[in-house]
Amino acid sequence: MTLFYDARGNIYGVVSPAFLRDQGIPVPESAAQAALTRKAWAVDAVASECAWEPTQRPVNAKAHRCDGLLVGPFQSEAPFDLLIVNTDGSLAERSGNGLTIFAQALTDQGLLSAACELRVHHDQPQGPSPVATGIEPAVYEHLAGFWLDLGLPEFGPSAVGAQGVEHASLGRAELSHVRELAAINPHWAHSQFVRVGNPHCVTLVEQVAALPDNRHMQHSALFDSLRAIAFAPPVGGGKPCTAGVNLQWATMLGHNRIAARVFERGEGPTASSGTSASAVACAAWRVGWVEGGEVAVVMPGGTAPVRLHAQDDALLSVSLFGAAHRQG
Repeated sequence: MTLFYDARGNIYGVVSPAFLRDQGIPVPESAAQAALTRKAWAVDAVASECAWEPTQRPVNAKAHRCDGLLVGPFQSEAPFDLLIVNTDGSLAERSGNGLTIFAQALTDQGLLSAACELRVHHDQPQGPSPVATGIEPAVYEHLAGFWLDLGLPEFGPSAVGAQGVEHASLGRAELSHVRELAAINPHWAHSQFVRVGNPHCVTLVEQVAALPDNRHMQHSALFDSLRAIAFAPPVGGGKPCTAGVNLQWATMLGHNRIAARVFERGEGPTASSGTSASAVACAAWRVGWVEGGEVAVVMPGGTAPVRLHAQDDALLSVSLFGAAHRQG
């Protein structure tokens, strides 16, 4: 059966490939092969496991009861392979909240009790597959969860395959001007592309009022405009990134504290996102808004603690803490 978990308002279903096969959904036994053949089974898996019960869908809720499906593990001991299936049937390279949820599900199954590696297989054209993430059980401010080692971030249009963007400056930092975003809102004129295993476009704004509202993003024409930017074709426009890109907006709240909003590729507006929080912290460091060390990224679903491991003028790696609990 599919079990649903919540991590800072981000909800994923966790399901084994064997269970999906029992439902007649042809998921291969190899995670690598499952990624290569996802068009043959992923949409059906989402329809089968992520749909609302007819009487349970809240008013104005999203089309699906969760933000995606975590398919795995494909083995009974570490390292563990999995696939992250967006609700449109596409695959993601990494999800901080998704990996936190998957680690908690493995813990609940008695498969994870120490530091290990999670490997996400995908079919995205940018970046290698699988994307490995080191995960370590930990306690943060009396909350049991996991630290995720997301590695070395990459910056700039080339890191995410962005094309046709213009240069822009914010203080001492060289950023990008994404015409499609600035056309929606002139305050969205300064963006930093970041790859933390998956691609992000962090738009930096001066005031909280310039952040988009999640409900507005979900239930207005704004959704279609942002989907055209974030989603890959044929659903989106593939501009500026042909493979799509996760969108974030960020502004300063105080010392090493950033407010953020998220519109995910393949999903849409979401209450929180772990890799988005990490990308926001990295982008804020890049423009001098935050220092190395611990950064709090505040999203509608909760606050994500991010650690930036910096030395002199170099950002060496980024880590994310997350915790999850089972629903129902």
